Amino acid sequence: MAAMRSEWTGARRIVVKIGSALLVDSAAGKLRTEWFDAFADDIAALRAEGKEVIVVSSGAIALGRNALGLPKGALKLDDSQAAASVGQISLAHAFEDRFRARGMVAAQILVTLGDTEERRRYLNARSTMSTLLKLGAVPVVNENDTVATNEIRYGDNDRLAARIASMMSADCLVLLSDVDGFYTAPPGMDENARRLDEVPDITAEIEAMAGDVGSELSRGGMVTKIEAAKIAVQAGTHMVIASGKVIKPLQTLATTGVCTWFLAHSDPVTARKRWIGGSLEPRGAYVVDAGAAAALVSGNSLLPAGVTQVEGVFERGDAVIIRTGDGAEVGRGLTAYGADDASAIIGRKSSEIADILGYLGRPELIHRDDMTLKRKGS
Repeated sequence: MAAMRSEWTGARRIVVKIGSALLVDSAAGKLRTEWFDAFADDIAALRAEGKEVIVVSSGAIALGRNALGLPKGALKLDDSQAAASVGQISLAHAFEDRFRARGMVAAQILVTLGDTEERRRYLNARSTMSTLLKLGAVPVVNENDTVATNEIRYGDNDRLAARIASMMSADCLVLLSDVDGFYTAPPGMDENARRLDEVPDITAEIEAMAGDVGSELSRGGMVTKIEAAKIAVQAGTHMVIASGKVIKPLQTLATTGVCTWFLAHSDPVTARKRWIGGSLEPRGAYVVDAGAAAALVSGNSLLPAGVTQVEGVFERGDAVIIRTGDGAEVGRGLTAYGADDASAIIGRKSSEIADILGYLGRPELIHRDDMTLKRKGS
């Protein structure tokens, strides 16, 4: 049972993806209110358990096209963007009303591909959502279909949800689907298809089993879910595919265990540190004094006061090396400032940043969550 699995019970931060087919009645072009109300109950129950929840939702285009009287079937890009701009208002109000009735605050986050791919925007998005979670809000994320073109869009919310889970170091990603898990073959096409309870590794055989089981309002299918699983598990996030067609789907997941788990082999923090330390090409360096080096080893962020020199040309969000004056590498991290601004504030107190730069920046040059330290002897 899922309730007995540590991947579920131990998850502190959960990302839940819901698709248009679950949220919108395709015939009427309106929200499925009974399902939506029960889903809000699910989210409230998780929050009551002390868990942080991020919802990745689609449905704006499906709602907007009905309001605008657009025909069924594929839409031209202009019509699709127009529908999204109308539907996003309805969708945001729907989440706000339901969450507020249950003592929760909903926050709308609209993203495009660049927000999770370009490191400067990545840091901004991560910081905003981290602050919202810290303040007790529930971020509701959707691709910004009003401005995203075919060349700069995700195209499906499975991969968007996986990118958000990776960005936010989530412990668990839940994909609520019109099927109750991952099958050895598309269940509607093969009567011998069986659901897998667990996928410890995404092999070529697993990829070959994926088929297109998307419905009219869903751009996804098992192919995109496998792609999402790859992103999630590489980031240290366990992913589960479960049925969203039932009332209170998250409660059902927790009590019945009917689902498929894709297992990560490291935790999100370890995976993120490995990404920062080994996958990014450093663009420069911060030279730190002995006190700052000791503070970093103790788990603190890198503050301007402890930096004696800035080396290289880099922008906010780039990876930089942290080293001592004698050249010993202390660690690496994602810088919150470009080289020019960093050069202006090093050696100074964080409280002086606004006066020096003319804007209130972040108090640290590199936050400890965006940093990995070099092991002794390595």
